[in-house]
This record gives sequence, structure tokens and C-alpha cells, in this order.
Amino acid sequence: MARLLFTLTRLRVTIGYTSVLLAVAATLLVLGPRAHDIVVSHMSTNLHNLLHGHFGTLLGSALVTENGPIYVWLPGLACLLALAELFWRSGRLVFTFAIGHVGATLIVAVGLIAAIRFGWTPVSVARATDVGISYGAVAVLGALTAAVPLRRRSAWIGWWLAVGLAVVAFDRDFTDLGHVVALTLGMLVSLRFSSVERWTPARCVLLGVGASFGYLMLVNTGLPVIVAPLFGVTGAVAGHWAARWRSRRSPLTAVPVVIPEPVLHG
Repeated sequence: MARLLFTLTRLRVTIGYTSVLLAVAATLLVLGPRAHDIVVSHMSTNLHNLLHGHFGTLLGSALVTENGPIYVWLPGLACLLALAELFWRSGRLVFTFAIGHVGATLIVAVGLIAAIRFGWTPVSVARATDVGISYGAVAVLGALTAAVPLRRRSAWIGWWLAVGLAVVAFDRDFTDLGHVVALTLGMLVSLRFSSVERWTPARCVLLGVGASFGYLMLVNTGLPVIVAPLFGVTGAVAGHWAARWRSRRSPLTAVPVVIPEPVLHG
């Protein structure tokens, strides 16, 4: 019991954030669909709100969700956040989530402005609802790259990037593009994190549940869930062989050291 309580004290951000999400979802459920639609409209990080200076939506949108019943996906999110917080503490978890949520939102917004200006997408996209935890969660998933053993890291990167890009090519939705941007940002952030030397069975379970949750977030908008692994496996194999090819062509080669034999006089 003491060990469990100690572990829970290390998960302050995970417990606090999931509790807030649960409280907000319960409140909106009690208030009814009309109140829910109004809150989503005001908290959405779409172009209309951002261009009118409603930058508070960058924070509020991470507290309101439209991902279906919260009891279905909240355990997966909790496992993903908990694993990252156990590895790298609360501050880095918050930093990674914020980089993914805010960074991907702003990058996608710039892309949408260009797409509307050149006529590649209708103007109505500027008022599309865009709330939820997916950008931040996918960034945390990308940051877990640092926890993957080095010999498997390239395959891990190849798998997730291939799945994300396949979904974008199949569905061509700005939310899917935002997921790929957030995933890439998380992988870049992982370059600053320390490697993980020890995996316990409990952490392996957290990774399994959290990674499954991240996978469903990536593919739930268009690409069939059964088809996506084909692209993932292809990307993993490509990443693995690319890493092997790079290691073979590395200019750092071992130089043999020759120790001269002693010369005996007399």
C-alpha cells in the first residue's frame, strides 16, 4: 500500500488532468447537448476563433472532448500519460503535451490559411470544431521514442510515421495532418529525454494500453484499422534496414592499435 501511494504521488499531472476531463465531461452531460455545443464552439481552436484573438482556446480546447463516451478512451489516455510521467516526471510530461497540443494546432492553422487562400479547401473549414486531447496525447506517444530500446527505435519511428502518413493520404483531413505534426514534435522532443534502462511488467502493460490508444486515435477517422498495420509494418521494416545501412556506412571505424614487441638487449 505504501508503494502504491508513493507511485500515485508521482502521477500528479496524470491524475489531475484526467480528473478535470472527467469533471468537465460530466458537467456538460448534465447541462445537456445545447450547452455542450456552445462550449465546444467557444473552445474550438479553429481559424475563426484564433484569427479573432481567442487564444484562450489553446488551453480550453484541451479540456473539452468530442471523442465519444469518455469512459471508453480515458483509461487509454491515463496509461499513456502515466507511463511518460513515471519515466520523465511531471514537468516534462506537461511540456511535451503542450508542445504537441499548441504547436500542432498553430502549424495546422498556418497550413489551413494557405490552403484557403489558394482555394485548396473551402472557407467553411475556418469554423470547423477542433477540440480534444488527441494532439497532446499523440505528442506524448512520440516522446516515448526515447524509452524504446535503441536497437528497436528506428522500427518504432518507422511504424508510427508510416501509419500517420497513410491516414493523411487516405483521408486528407486537417486533423489527421495535425496528428502527424504532433507525433513528429513529440519525437523531436524525445531527443532531449534520457533513455530508459529498465522496463518492469507494469510499465510494459501501460505501454501496451497507451500505444493501442494512440493507434486508435491515429486511424479512427478514415483508414481502416485492419489495413493500417500493413503500412506500419512496411515503415518499421524500412526504418530497421535504414538504421542498419547507416550503421554500416558510419565513418567511425575501429583503428587497430599495434603494440610493439619489446627489444631485448644482451
